Amino acid sequence: MSNHYWNSKIEYLSKTRWLYYNDDYLEFLVKSVWKITSPVRIIDFGCGYGYLGTKLLPLFPEGSTYTGVDIGNKLIEHAADVFRESTFHTEFIVGNIQDMSFEKEYNIVVCHAFLLHVENPKEILQKMIGCLVDGGRIICFEPHWISSMANYFLDGVNASEFVQLGFLQKLFESDKERSGKDGNIGIKVPVYLSQLGVKEIDCRVSDRVNFLDPNADVLKMDALYSSLKEDGFGADPGDEDSFISNLIQRGATYEEATNEYKAELFLSEIFNSDVFLTYAANMKITSGVIER
Repeated sequence: MSNHYWNSKIEYLSKTRWLYYNDDYLEFLVKSVWKITSPVRIIDFGCGYGYLGTKLLPLFPEGSTYTGVDIGNKLIEHAADVFRESTFHTEFIVGNIQDMSFEKEYNIVVCHAFLLHVENPKEILQKMIGCLVDGGRIICFEPHWISSMANYFLDGVNASEFVQLGFLQKLFESDKERSGKDGNIGIKVPVYLSQLGVKEIDCRVSDRVNFLDPNADVLKMDALYSSLKEDGFGADPGDEDSFISNLIQRGATYEEATNEYKAELFLSEIFNSDVFLTYAANMKITSGVIER
């Protein structure tokens, strides 16, 4: 689908995914927690530009294969380009997962920041489970927005001046009720998997904490600052009337929307590459095993 929203977000995705994980922690999960010691067939639901493939394939045993599925044709084209010169066996498919069916032929099914964008996450999880062979493993990397919002420390500024946790929790819950899409789904996936019959469920939190340090290497810190801005932290909220109108449509009162605009405008004015900032995205990583 050429007009798919995420087709135009490849640069954003490429610049922000690294904020969420440390490579050595992913290696620890693969080798010490999931203990994947023999070649596996992997399918990635909503693969985007193949980010998980770039991270996991080098960690999996030689002979493993990776299939990525996404509705965005530009994303799939970019993913194919990423792996064109690699020695890994990959396949990329353009398709709407909502309408697709899959054979029970995979050892591992994964998704990354995908379930929060669908209105029927339990149905998608059931479809993911359905493509696994006996003993196969489902792995979901999904966000928990409210814990992410609570994990900022900007030196010299009270967090309450730029993050209204109570209001944001209410807003996220309102969004979920209105659209079915849930930015807090990462913390709920273990429950959903258990309700769908998955066994040996384990949920972990990414250990990455990003530290913007004015005393550190300038090029490294400029890259981090640029990625944080790309991810939306300290972004200009734009036109006040449009901003407030949008939040009211999402269930906020006029006062709540006005206060949120002021908080985001304040942050956009004080956040620069010369400040001390620590931030943890707090991504949830849930895994379980299928018993046929």
